[in-house]
Amino acid sequence: MDLKKPGAQKFVIALVAVILFGAGYNLGKSRAVATVPVGSVMNVTAGQPTGVDFAPFWKAWNALNDKYVATGTSTKPVTQEDKVWGAIEGLTSSLGDPYTVFFPPKQAELFASDIRGNFEGVGMEVVAQDGALTVIAPIKGSPAEKAGILPRDRVLKIDDHQTAGLSTDEAVDYIRGPKGSVVTFTIARPGRKEAFDVKVTRDTIDIPTIDTKDLGNGIFKIDLYSFSATSPNLFRGALRQFVESGDAKLILDLRGNPGGYLDAAIDMASWFLPSGKVIVRESFGDGKDETVYRSKGYNVFNNNLKFAILVDQGSASAAEILAGALSEQGVATLVGEKTFGKGSVQELVEITPTTSLKVTVARWLTPNGLSISKQGIVPQVTVSRSEADLKAGRDPQLDKAIEVVNKK
Repeated sequence: MDLKKPGAQKFVIALVAVILFGAGYNLGKSRAVATVPVGSVMNVTAGQPTGVDFAPFWKAWNALNDKYVATGTSTKPVTQEDKVWGAIEGLTSSLGDPYTVFFPPKQAELFASDIRGNFEGVGMEVVAQDGALTVIAPIKGSPAEKAGILPRDRVLKIDDHQTAGLSTDEAVDYIRGPKGSVVTFTIARPGRKEAFDVKVTRDTIDIPTIDTKDLGNGIFKIDLYSFSATSPNLFRGALRQFVESGDAKLILDLRGNPGGYLDAAIDMASWFLPSGKVIVRESFGDGKDETVYRSKGYNVFNNNLKFAILVDQGSASAAEILAGALSEQGVATLVGEKTFGKGSVQELVEITPTTSLKVTVARWLTPNGLSISKQGIVPQVTVSRSEADLKAGRDPQLDKAIEVVNKK
């Protein structure tokens, strides 16, 4: 997949994950990038910005080359290329943004395979955030979900590896492994006093997209698990089932949905909004003009629609865009918990033919200008679902959503 070719789609997920499924990437733009051949690494003038003193860097470089003696703690030989990649990784991490990441050759290939959809793992979205590795959401039906991992769980250890100080991608390297192998996570969970271990058997990850169910009493439910390239057509088919059912009450479940393609979120929102209504704003900061994404105007439902959307801490990125748009435009009532808060846009830049840089270039704002990254989306009706509820098969959030659409 050529991520820089003209017309490549922009997609908003969310995050480098154990099974990366999208991540707010801006693939439709091309930026010139000065590439310094690794063989000419000492050419300090190539692409060097003005007003920056690189003398300390080169002094450290030369000191390491001249003085460092391997102690035997590492069996991997360090090449000049490795040092260049390490320097870029350090530069990237200095920004303190978990979504801005440099991919050296091995990680770049893994990242590309993730985007192609070829992966084995445990099936959960994670991000290194506030000094800890945090679970955004386990994928529906994945080994992680079956093992009981929940959104907002903090992963303290991956097998014997402490996660403190690891980048998202470093953590992913430890989590990855062949199908059938077992990885042990040490988890800290809100509401529990002590950390505990969870063993997960890796498997091939099949990302589900959508399910539908007629709940009776005139209520139709759509479960949307991801915003894939095929989601708009599947969502259209689900809406057709809803209309043909004769029901007038709709519940859209976005809980645990980590996001996906921006175009999918826009297309889905367009079924409920007149042409031109704002769905999301892309802000580039520093007084730059924002980009506004508007409804395509399918708008097939009238005011008789009774509509609730379920969200939780695992609803991120494109899920937040869709929920925020339909809530602020007065179409749907949000029920559940505050969403994750993944509202930044990343662009993938080729640094060399075998390395790339994923860099945050913008942030998403709701139609009313709310920064999704800073605040997440807060539902009008707040209802939690406890670990005890999950184990007992209770769903107070769905119960409340049913109550909401019955009252409208």
